[in-house]
Amino acid sequence: MDASHRYFANTACRYFPCHAGADPQAFNCLFCFCPLYFLPDCGGDCELRQGVKDCTPCLRPHRPQGYDEILARLREEAAKRREETENKPPR
Repeated sequence: MDASHRYFANTACRYFPCHAGADPQAFNCLFCFCPLYFLPDCGGDCELRQGVKDCTPCLRPHRPQGYDEILARLREEAAKRREETENKPPR
């Protein structure tokens, strides 16, 4: 199976790579905006700055294995929400 949907590098972006210390040869731009951002405990290396999540130090979605990690976490969150909905008492 072709895995081209798992990775792309936008080297033409004026911010590429947008995280200090990132390896440009292995930097994945696919999740430029992380789909886990809205999770209180996303599992990344974020910091709260004046109540706002700052993901600048986080490379989790940009690493080569980031695609699989992000999708696994999204599936986990979806399963939790399905279970919560199914176990919710009827009104």
